[in-house]
Amino acid sequence: MARLAQTAGLTDVQQEILSTVRDFVDKEIIPVATELEHRDEYPQAIVDGLKELGLFGLMIPEEYGGLGESLLTYALCVEEIARGWMSVSGIINTHFIVAYMLKQHGTQEQKDHFLPRMAAGDIRGAFSMSEPGLGSDVSAITSKAVKDGDEYVLNGQKMWLTNGGTSSLVAVLVRSDEGHPEGTAPHKSMTTFLVEKEPGFGEVRPGLTIPGKIDKMGYKGVDTTELIMDGLRVPADRVLGGVTGRGFYQMMDGVEVGRVNVAARGCGVAQRAFELGVQYAQQRHTFGKPIAQHQAIQFKLAEMGTKVEAAHAMMVNAARKKDSGERNDLEAGMAKYLASEYCKEVVEDAFRIHGGYGFSKEYEIERLYREAPMLLIGEGTAEIQKMIIGRRLLEEYRFQG
Repeated sequence: MARLAQTAGLTDVQQEILSTVRDFVDKEIIPVATELEHRDEYPQAIVDGLKELGLFGLMIPEEYGGLGESLLTYALCVEEIARGWMSVSGIINTHFIVAYMLKQHGTQEQKDHFLPRMAAGDIRGAFSMSEPGLGSDVSAITSKAVKDGDEYVLNGQKMWLTNGGTSSLVAVLVRSDEGHPEGTAPHKSMTTFLVEKEPGFGEVRPGLTIPGKIDKMGYKGVDTTELIMDGLRVPADRVLGGVTGRGFYQMMDGVEVGRVNVAARGCGVAQRAFELGVQYAQQRHTFGKPIAQHQAIQFKLAEMGTKVEAAHAMMVNAARKKDSGERNDLEAGMAKYLASEYCKEVVEDAFRIHGGYGFSKEYEIERLYREAPMLLIGEGTAEIQKMIIGRRLLEEYRFQG
């Protein structure tokens, strides 16, 4: 885009990184994305290219072999990648969340062991919080860890695991009553375990099974799976941070930055939908002139462009707030909520501009139309975001009466 979704105040390094990613997206992702998506094929060549660019270590500190960049830089890169194909940004996001949780909460041994290989892309991360009957109620987790000597034995079933098959490290949130007496609040008796495994499907290590890919309406290419633990033994030194009972807070910290990522994905998909819509509107003729010259279409393009710009601005604000060290759950919730809703609307308007051709798999907008709904539920539904936003606003604007 020449004018929309520009970010002021970027350093020369940030601009160079974004330019490199944008070129990669235009040359290596957009030309093949729709074909790979229709085949539900994992984009191995694209992932290898991102590995060469160093994007798997974008936010990992330089001392561990990463680039040590900010959340803002990462979010802007995700925006570019999602503009090409949202599934690729999902592959990066889950890896990033695990690396972030390790950086923020891991023991020194855990950081030394995992982060250098994660920065190189040799270890790919995934995180697992949801369960089949869980929905948005994280406190209802039933998967459990029981202490047995120097190990924990994990049992339970997890759901909606992005990168479940291709990952080699999974951060898994389970209930752990050890050291937490009966009556302890649910969120204070949860622990995150760092589970290493072989990539693939079936039994990937004793006691751990990845059954296979879940067939989805969109968001294809990236593998979304279940995770089944049946007597899975994990050493005590693979408790994230070395202390049980902190898992809920660790996961929420990871999800908070994940929401900025989902907002960035919404921005990227909306930008691509706008590009496709404004381009088609200038090529398609009706009643003797391009449909872009009809006032109804110009109104639609005006609304689309405004939504792209507004969502981008809120996403950038949320990322910068987190980078400053301040609490950003309000800004992240607002950005995620607005960007995902606007993305759906911009994609639908671009779909309408395409008319009947938008319903054809030959046109890229068909893929975007199936991808956008995932953003409405990923990293918390719109209703969850509004609950977070409402509570935080009441904290900020508490009535003194």
